[in-house]
Amino acid sequence: MTTTEVYPAELYPEVEPFRTGRLEVGDGHSLYWEESGNPDGKPVVFVHGGPGGGSSPLHRRFFDPARYRIVLYDQRGCGRSAPHASAPDADLSSNTTWHLVDDLERLRLDRGIERWQVFGGSWGSALALAYAQAHPGVVTELVLRGIFTLRRSELDWYYNGGAANLAPQWWERFEAPLIRAFGELPAGFDRIAGYHELLFDADPAVHRPAGVAWTTWEAATSTLEFSQALVDDFSDPDFALAFARIENHYFVNAGWLDEGQLIAGVDAIRSIPAVIVQGRYDLPCPAVTAWELHRAWPEADFRLVQAGHAATEPAIAAELVAATDTFARRS
Repeated sequence: MTTTEVYPAELYPEVEPFRTGRLEVGDGHSLYWEESGNPDGKPVVFVHGGPGGGSSPLHRRFFDPARYRIVLYDQRGCGRSAPHASAPDADLSSNTTWHLVDDLERLRLDRGIERWQVFGGSWGSALALAYAQAHPGVVTELVLRGIFTLRRSELDWYYNGGAANLAPQWWERFEAPLIRAFGELPAGFDRIAGYHELLFDADPAVHRPAGVAWTTWEAATSTLEFSQALVDDFSDPDFALAFARIENHYFVNAGWLDEGQLIAGVDAIRSIPAVIVQGRYDLPCPAVTAWELHRAWPEADFRLVQAGHAATEPAIAAELVAATDTFARRS
C-alpha cells in the first residue's frame, strides 16, 4: 500500500521495477512479484510483514539499486496477489506458514536465482526464519527486524492486555467491536479468538469495522512517535479486512508452529551471516523476543536501537541499510 509518511534520509532513492509478473503457486493462488535494481546484482528477497501487509515501493529502498537485484512479492491473500482475503468468499485454508515457505522457494526457482539474501521484519522475520531453517543452503545472509516468533506470550502481550497499558486510548478502540458483540469481557477472555468470530462473520456490518479496529490498533502502536498518516493508511477497509483476517487466521493457529520452534531451530542457520535489528520500545514485537533469539544465536549481529517497531524509524532504517550495504560486498 502507499503511505504518506516522510521517510528517513538513510534509505536509497526511489527506483522502479524493471520486471513484474505473477506466479501461480497452486490452491488457486497467484502471487504478484517484481524485480528492481541491478539485474546482474546480488539477489535479495524482501519478506513483508503482517501476515497480510503486502509489499510497497518503499521496500525497494533498503537496498543499493546499483548492487542488488531486489525481489519483492505479495504473500497469499494480500497486496496484488489473488484471491484477496477481503473477498466475501475468502478461503484461508491454504494460507499457512508452510504454504508461504513453499511459495518463497517456488519464487526463487521461478526467478532462476541460485542463492539469495532474505530480509524480513515483524511477521517477515518469522517467515524468514522458517524459510531459512527449511532451506539453509540457498540463503546467503539474513537481515531480520522487529523479531516475532508467534509464541503465545508474544500474542497475549499484544492482543490480550499487556501493550494496552502503554496505549489505553487505542486499546479502547480495539476492544470496542468485541464489547459490542460479547458485552463486557470477562477475565481470561481471548480477544484473538473473539476477533476471529467477528472478522469471519458473513455480515459486512460486523467484519468491516472489526477489520479496521484490529488494523488501526497495530498502526497506532507501531511507531515510537504516533503517526496519524499511518493510521489513516491502515484504515482503508479492504486493506484492513485482508490484513486483519490473515493475521488473525495465523494467530489462532499459532502459525502452525510448535511453541518456541523458530528460536529452538537456530542450529540449522547458525552459520548463515545475520543481522538482527530491534527497537527497544517496540510494542507489537517487544525486545525480549529478539534478545532470546540472540541468546540462542550469538553468532548473529544483534543491534538494539532507540526506536519502536517501524522499519522507517531513522535508527532502525540506518541499521538496516548498513547491514545490506555490508552484505552487498560479500560474494
